[in-house]
Amino acid sequence: MAQSLLLENGRIVDPSQNLDAVGSLLLVNGKVAAISPQDSEIATDAERIDARGKWILPGLVDMHVHLREPGYEEAETVATGAFAALAGGFTSIACVPNTNPPIDTQANVALIRELAARARRSNVFPICCVSKGRKGEELAELGLLFESGAVACSDDGSSVEDSELMRRALEYCKMFDKAILCHEESAPLAKGGVIHEGRVSNLLGLRGLPTSAEDIMVDRDIALAESVGARLHIMHVSSARAIDSIRSAKKRGVRVTAEVTPHHFTLTDESLRTFDPNFKMNPPLRSQEHVDACLAGLVDGTIDVIATDHAPHSAEKKQREIDVAPFGIIGLESSLPLSLETLVDSGKLTASQLVEKMALNPSRILGIPKGTLQIGADADVAVVDPELRWRFDVNELHSKSANSPYLGREMKGRAIMTIVGGEIRYRLGD
Repeated sequence: MAQSLLLENGRIVDPSQNLDAVGSLLLVNGKVAAISPQDSEIATDAERIDARGKWILPGLVDMHVHLREPGYEEAETVATGAFAALAGGFTSIACVPNTNPPIDTQANVALIRELAARARRSNVFPICCVSKGRKGEELAELGLLFESGAVACSDDGSSVEDSELMRRALEYCKMFDKAILCHEESAPLAKGGVIHEGRVSNLLGLRGLPTSAEDIMVDRDIALAESVGARLHIMHVSSARAIDSIRSAKKRGVRVTAEVTPHHFTLTDESLRTFDPNFKMNPPLRSQEHVDACLAGLVDGTIDVIATDHAPHSAEKKQREIDVAPFGIIGLESSLPLSLETLVDSGKLTASQLVEKMALNPSRILGIPKGTLQIGADADVAVVDPELRWRFDVNELHSKSANSPYLGREMKGRAIMTIVGGEIRYRLGD
């Protein structure tokens, strides 16, 4: 007997089909079977869900998530992170390899896939290391790692400082048509930095992280990717000059893409005046001119993706003095409402453009068959109430950690149901 689920009378938004219209979506046996189907196509025992007033979207895809397992399970696990993803409307996430041990062997790629399969929550796609141990000294066995299921490579948390190693990594990835995801930061320039270098860091007496640490690495990696003809993805871009460099490179035909996080287009370094370590992240919150550049890059298409950089930390580690607390915040459960409010409600992006940056584009960059509701596609769907008002409450988090500067904030818009492979795996209130 076919397993059927019918989402009725919702606003279906799917940029892969240039579709934005009220209709119904039929899911059968884990696949998208029909859009606005005829009665004859719907099984008599199909489960019907009224989506009136709601948005029916391709499941969101986050290509930059720290799941911490193995090695740092006190902060997050594959299972808890994948559950937080469902609560945020994400049906697929890609996890970066700065674990302990790092994801630099076939066995570690297999471990992530096994843990995700066992959890049966969101889809989890491993990202492997560029270099062995993320030390920047020797290339990882990239070909074997890709064959094992890694969808991209990254030494996230560290830049590949050795330019020759980076060039060889780009050449190698080009053979597999895989992207290198780059954390762009010159370690010597950033060493000891706590917050964005500028007026606020001077006032607070904290060592600054200069934008030049990001800018010069972006310029270097664009130059290398351009010379090789390889695919380069810039992670969590935050600098106005770096965004200009990406914009210029795209005009020249360089195969470069970029992502920005919600915290980099909604907060500034003025937040650090409280000395709250939940506002400490890397790249750091920057001044308003850089926030404006991030927003402009989203609007004109320079920035392709909105990613969370979900970076959980236990309270014991995060709630310390700001100069010793680790960088990073959680983001899977706050990304969608922040993006809806800041970008769609303000008129900067349409609903379709937002879905493109949160589902379609990350899928294309990673080369995974997600981010679409086309007939025959995997039935990964997010049902969103764009008008729902709610409070981001620490007691309702699905992540194992609670390091977020948005806790207590009134939010608007939320995923109320998340479907993976035709199965409802999250329903608000259950």
